[in-house]
Amino acid sequence: MCGRFAASRPPEDLVEIFGVERWEPEETLDQDWNVAPTKQVHAVLERPLKDAESRRPVRQLRVLRWGLVPSWSKSPEGAARMINARAETLHEKPSFKRAFRSRRCILPADGYYEWVTGTAERELEVEGKKKRPRKQPYFVTPADGSVFAMAGLYEFWRDPTLPDGHPNAWWATCSVITTEAETGPLGVAPAEGPATLAEIHPRMPLMLTEDRWDAWLDPETTGPDELRALLAPPPEGLMRAYPVSTAVSNVRNNGPELLTELEGPEVGTLF
Repeated sequence: MCGRFAASRPPEDLVEIFGVERWEPEETLDQDWNVAPTKQVHAVLERPLKDAESRRPVRQLRVLRWGLVPSWSKSPEGAARMINARAETLHEKPSFKRAFRSRRCILPADGYYEWVTGTAERELEVEGKKKRPRKQPYFVTPADGSVFAMAGLYEFWRDPTLPDGHPNAWWATCSVITTEAETGPLGVAPAEGPATLAEIHPRMPLMLTEDRWDAWLDPETTGPDELRALLAPPPEGLMRAYPVSTAVSNVRNNGPELLTELEGPEVGTLF
């Protein structure tokens, strides 16, 4: 799954990296090293510009709210539960299948956080001595330092309780697509700890390598076979993972220090 990630690259960098044609500087978000569900995030997407004569899709950098609200929803109450969409089933799920056909986006990140329960903590839980064991957070990021381009979906939802023209009448929301975690060796593994992403968590965000960005963003890519091909996982060995401070577990903590690599896990022996 993906329940927290870091996004600290400035929008000017994202515009250059992804070849963005349209970006409104007033929509700029602050750097965020602890992005949690329902927060606003930057997204790269392609769609025609509003009120433009041409219907040509234009690559844009937009601000979306993390937690998808389908266009047919009566309320946005379930958004916090719709932060992830499983690659294996999204083509048939009512909440995701329409967006998968024509509203795909890229959610740029530095990487994502995942938590692992330490051996001693697990033993205490099994013995009934601890109901909520501590977990060691790991940061997972491209080994070469490049942007982590997470595959996503987006939707527009109209709040029926607000009048036309109200600034909050329309919600633009998104979800991160997840896939099975890699079982092959990490590109860079920690000296102590997991050797594969699957040892950290059985799911991971679907990362799009640069050669797949254009096809993923193109709203005219709608064929079932074409779409399923886009969900193929990237080559193994592109990622690294390392332990970070448990401070990231508190969403109120936010700063570059959350990405500092620890010499070893804070929460005892993990493997």
